[in-house]
Amino acid sequence: MRIAEVLSRLRAGGAKPAQLQRLLRQWLHAKDSPGGPSAPEHSLSKSLRAEWATLLPELRALVQLRSQHPAQDGAVRLLLGLRDGQTAEAVLLPKDGLCVSTQVGCAVGCVFCMTGRDGLIRQIGSAEIAAQVALARSLRPVKRVVFMGMGEPAHNLDMVTEAIELLGTAGGIGHKNLVFSTVGDLRVFERLPLLAVKPALALSLHSSQAARRAELLPRAPRITPDELVELGQAYARASGYPIQYQWTLIAGLNDGPDEVEGIARLLRGKYAMMNLIPYNRVDDLPWQRPSADRAAAMCAALNRQGILTRLRQSAGQDVEGGCGQLRARQAQGSTRPVRMPPTNHPLTTRTERP
Repeated sequence: MRIAEVLSRLRAGGAKPAQLQRLLRQWLHAKDSPGGPSAPEHSLSKSLRAEWATLLPELRALVQLRSQHPAQDGAVRLLLGLRDGQTAEAVLLPKDGLCVSTQVGCAVGCVFCMTGRDGLIRQIGSAEIAAQVALARSLRPVKRVVFMGMGEPAHNLDMVTEAIELLGTAGGIGHKNLVFSTVGDLRVFERLPLLAVKPALALSLHSSQAARRAELLPRAPRITPDELVELGQAYARASGYPIQYQWTLIAGLNDGPDEVEGIARLLRGKYAMMNLIPYNRVDDLPWQRPSADRAAAMCAALNRQGILTRLRQSAGQDVEGGCGQLRARQAQGSTRPVRMPPTNHPLTTRTERP
């Protein structure tokens, strides 16, 4: 279901703009109406009240909680059931954040990511994206939403932008607290500046070298790191927000001095922040996390070069719940970590170290 259909049904029932906002807020903030004079249903016409009585249960049924996986860092990984039997994932983050999914599966095929191993299964509708927020708010407060879960938001752009505009209005989320994460797609840089609700932008970089990045992200658009940073700078000027660059830190692959120098060359003087995220490993895939000392040293080296850099941890590592892992375990009928066949990949032969 998409948000446009929700709005159409409410307008057909006679909803005026203020009533639309009140009803949508009831859904998105997971509020149960007490039925008193301040309830959203109060003063609605009979036809609109009947339509809302039918529609609200449908909206709340779009996404159902299958299981919760609390982690020691305060994150909670959520496995969600969709109405067609598919599953997706969301993550309650520390400090009132939520990571949502925009697709079931993914077509980009990042070699280190579980989500893309089966390709794209289906798009997630805009109302289903918003429903992830409503469900999460029934568990705890959500004041920040990042579109960094399963899927590539740029490949579901109409649905994602619909959800962003709703969450930034009736959803009550500050525009800079809506974070659109993408590997880079020209359509993103054309469309996002035109939105009334302009989200912050996170660009998945992963390497400063075009050839290495193409190996890591084999089906991403062929935009070079230099071009991607320039496109990001244009959006930073349009939105007024710094660009967040995401870097999955993989031992012996993209944690060496060549990448430190490459990042410094790309981002020096830019309105940007680099997020280094040590790899959340998957059993039997070849990639490894760098040591804590190695990751900290790379972060420090970049800050010394004048690049604002934060070392972040992928939420919920102790429950082995990286993107796609919970869904894959559920598909195999197991709660144990997924065992994938060994992968012999040319990237694993690199051993650069600073």
